[in-house]
Amino acid sequence: MILYIGNKLSRHGFTPTNVETLGPKLQEHFEVLLISDKKNKILRFFDAIFTTVKYRKKISLVFIDTYSTSNFYYTLVVAVLCQFFKLPYIPILHGGGLPGRLRKSPGLSKLVFKKATANVSPSHYLMEAFGNHGYPVEYIPNYIDTEKYPSAVRSHLRPCLLYVRSFHKIYNPEMAVKVLKELSIDYPEIELCMVGPNKDGSKEKVEQLADTLGVGDKLTITGKLSKEAWIKLSDRYDIFINTTDFDNLPVSIIEAMCLGFPIVSTNAGGLPYLIEDNVDGMLVNVGDNLAMATCIKRLLEDADFAGNMSKMAIQKGKSFDWKHIKGQWDKLIGRVALKDKLKVL
Repeated sequence: MILYIGNKLSRHGFTPTNVETLGPKLQEHFEVLLISDKKNKILRFFDAIFTTVKYRKKISLVFIDTYSTSNFYYTLVVAVLCQFFKLPYIPILHGGGLPGRLRKSPGLSKLVFKKATANVSPSHYLMEAFGNHGYPVEYIPNYIDTEKYPSAVRSHLRPCLLYVRSFHKIYNPEMAVKVLKELSIDYPEIELCMVGPNKDGSKEKVEQLADTLGVGDKLTITGKLSKEAWIKLSDRYDIFINTTDFDNLPVSIIEAMCLGFPIVSTNAGGLPYLIEDNVDGMLVNVGDNLAMATCIKRLLEDADFAGNMSKMAIQKGKSFDWKHIKGQWDKLIGRVALKDKLKVL
């Protein structure tokens, strides 16, 4: 049996994470137990410990979604338990701040990552960062089911902007409002739609800033939407913006590529490893709302440039389809945990 530990919180209104997207795909071929759906962090922490101990004699492999902040300690404790019980474990690296964790906690990082059976990164950014610290990492990117994303080449664009991300300070959603204000001078008909759950009170700050800047009437905030709902909504918009200060390999960008959006994003973390500047997207420095507004103006004024970018984005987005990624997971599981110890379905 494979035990997969992560934040399984969509039933509480949170965006599904890797344990809820990759996990069910693995369950199609292997016996996989997915945890934890406890909303409280402390309860999730103890659920991870209890489940590891309870099923230690049945477990052949443990996957652990690994982040850089407090959730890092989930990985640390589970890793120590796995070492004690001689269970192979694989941290799946997600946090854009993990390079900082490697510098801040070198001893604890060594305890987790040096003794792991393997480390898996969905981005070349983290793969390079961990390699620089002497930790071997295998690259297996995030995936999407591309058939769920109707591709449409966008060339003659309207000033209709879409943001799909949680409202959290690390994603700098207030920058989107500043970009909206900057563009409203030349494009008074501009619209910005922001889709995502309110994680830390940033939604209220965004609304206050929009009112202060006089663009509240140009802003729509939907809150969290289902994947199907926001994909349907996306037909109304022409440019996708990503304002984050920290990031790794955001699935929302891959989704936007598949849909054919010209994308303007900050160059935080792993984004330059995903977006080729001026080819399948545009990159600006973190926090530079003026540069983002300038890039959007170029897209609005140059239909050929926008259309070519849209085509290239679709091509790259489709490369992340599950059929291209599946074999990498099968190969890793087959190599690390002997197949005769796993129940193949």
